[in-house]
Amino acid sequence: MTFQPNPGDGIVINGTAYTVGQHPAAPGVAYAQAGRQGIVYQLIPVDGEIYQAKALKVFFPKFRIPAMVYQSEHLGSYQEMPGLRVCNREVLTPERNGDLIAEYPDLLYAVIMPWVHGCTWFDVISDQRNIGRSESLMLAKALAAIGSSMEQRGLAHCDLSAPNVMLPFFSEVKLPEGAAAVELVDVEQMYSPKMDRPDVLLAGSPGYAAHRTVHSGLWSAYADRFAGAVIIAEMLGWSDPAIVNRAWGESYFDQHEMQTPCERYFLLKKSLGQRWGSRIADLFGRAWDSQDLSSCPTFGEWLIALSSVSEEEVQEAPPAAAAVEVADTNTQEKPAESPSGSPAEVPAELMESLGIQPGTREVNDNVVSRLFHQARDLEAAGNLSGALEIFRSAYHFVKKDSPLEVELAAAIAGLEKELFPPEDPGKKGLKALLTSRKFMISAAAAIVILAGSALTVNQILAEKAESKQLEAQRLAEQQAKEQAEAARKQQEEEAAKKAEEARKAEEAKKAAEEAKKAEEAKRAEEAAKKAEEARKAKEKAELQAKYERQAKYEAYLASLEEKKKKQELQEKYDKQAKYEAYLAQLEEKKRKAAQEEAAAKAAAQAEAERKAREQAARAEQLQKQRSQNIVELVALYNKAYNAQVAGNKDRAKNFARQFMTLYNKDAAYNRTVGSMISRRNNLNKFLEDDSFWIPKL
Repeated sequence: MTFQPNPGDGIVINGTAYTVGQHPAAPGVAYAQAGRQGIVYQLIPVDGEIYQAKALKVFFPKFRIPAMVYQSEHLGSYQEMPGLRVCNREVLTPERNGDLIAEYPDLLYAVIMPWVHGCTWFDVISDQRNIGRSESLMLAKALAAIGSSMEQRGLAHCDLSAPNVMLPFFSEVKLPEGAAAVELVDVEQMYSPKMDRPDVLLAGSPGYAAHRTVHSGLWSAYADRFAGAVIIAEMLGWSDPAIVNRAWGESYFDQHEMQTPCERYFLLKKSLGQRWGSRIADLFGRAWDSQDLSSCPTFGEWLIALSSVSEEEVQEAPPAAAAVEVADTNTQEKPAESPSGSPAEVPAELMESLGIQPGTREVNDNVVSRLFHQARDLEAAGNLSGALEIFRSAYHFVKKDSPLEVELAAAIAGLEKELFPPEDPGKKGLKALLTSRKFMISAAAAIVILAGSALTVNQILAEKAESKQLEAQRLAEQQAKEQAEAARKQQEEEAAKKAEEARKAEEAKKAAEEAKKAEEAKRAEEAAKKAEEARKAKEKAELQAKYERQAKYEAYLASLEEKKKKQELQEKYDKQAKYEAYLAQLEEKKRKAAQEEAAAKAAAQAEAERKAREQAARAEQLQKQRSQNIVELVALYNKAYNAQVAGNKDRAKNFARQFMTLYNKDAAYNRTVGSMISRRNNLNKFLEDDSFWIPKL
């Protein structure tokens, strides 16, 4: 009987009564989570608290391995380590749980272990949930501490990824005092010097596996270093909204970007340096540029670096799109330009971070609004210089003659007046006094008083002198601007040329390295194949020799038995010859019957094994088809979302109907996978009301 429980169903395991939990997001559906090796069900003890719930992991046929018993016994010695509570495991075996397995064959070698409450790091990334600075630091330190403790014992998880990192810290269930903030699950692939290498090795999870080792599988003491560095960087970066908004989807990086000089890498490294210090950014850079897993920083190095960072210490730049640096509040230098003239040149770094191309003033209104409010917050906090810089950055992107441009110009003028008040004319030099407009007007007034008859002439002369001075000043400023613009363009052209040459050289170097790696991988694969063939040939020869020795021994025993029978027959009286012949006939019949019965049992056993193999193949094919359907459902949902964003509702409805058709083919399974039921509900609402906006998941 297949094990497909419903919420509230009772089950007794090793003398303890449990009920199957109900999924919090899907009433009427058992609380189950599907993984790569099996399905995990929540079991709530009948006599116990909710935090004492257990997890029953039912493996797919391919992963029901008898050696799981020995592995779980060995893992049990690590259950007291921080973050490894799931190592407290019990395996359901035919000897101890025969009746239960007879009723539900799927439970053969299933594992029962503590249920870890809370969300996964995968959930935090998928929901694009921002977390605070102190929470980021606490989670990163907790994961680094777990990894350091494991490394000191020669252990490695070997499939460290966002779905396998649980966060009891965010659990809504009240946990006992001393509960860990981070827990690791799916420890079946764990590396230990005392355990045998698994028959099936996982190649890491997309977004966390180093592409230089992903093809050979992960099972060594260094297996967690690269993935751990990525997750720690994600945890620290998730306090920066700019990083959260640039995430690829179910992980920050796309698998194709791993260990490449991609945009996401540079943004994350820059954020780590600004918010957490250069030491943290350097550790991440070492892991990203490493040629092998042993070259990555140890978890101990991460823990030391994170312990030196204070929760209250703010090392980040002001939040002007994470790119504008605030001027020192003590500076007394007035900027060269104000809104009344030409706007100051905005750095290319800032424009790139805002998602626009240099040379344009068009930007999303939300960005300008965010900059405006950030500047107001700095102004309220007393940081007038920082507020002025952000106001100027925002002013560069607003539309001309718009109400917002007028408001920004007024704000900038007010801050400039407050930061740079006009100097006392009495303190200026004689030359400045003589060339000032105020002095010229005063001199003209004096001349009028002294020579009333020449009033008109003197006034005209004063106005002409002022006009010439202003014209000369304007021409000088124009020439300075043109020279600065020419120099800037020349520098940009030279920088672009150098960057292009460096990029081409880097691409050529990478192409050569990739070709070399591919050749090495091919040679290693051929060597492994030859070694495997030699091993199989040796095993076959040994097995054949064993069969031959067994056949000779059985023949020897048969000859001894035959001699014994002949001796006994010679000792019998002749009168018993007929009777003995009769007994011999009866014995022959029994022997043939036994042989026929043994042959029938062998045939029945072979048939049972054939049916079991067919059933396992069908189950594997079903799981494969389901995985393909999940990928297609996610793609259809994204297509519907993109079509709606593009304004094509008919196309969006078509994709939504295709999604519903495919979803309903296996609705019982699909609703248990991730956020699939949320996607289904969103598209159903859209089909009922095409004004409903499909959220992006």
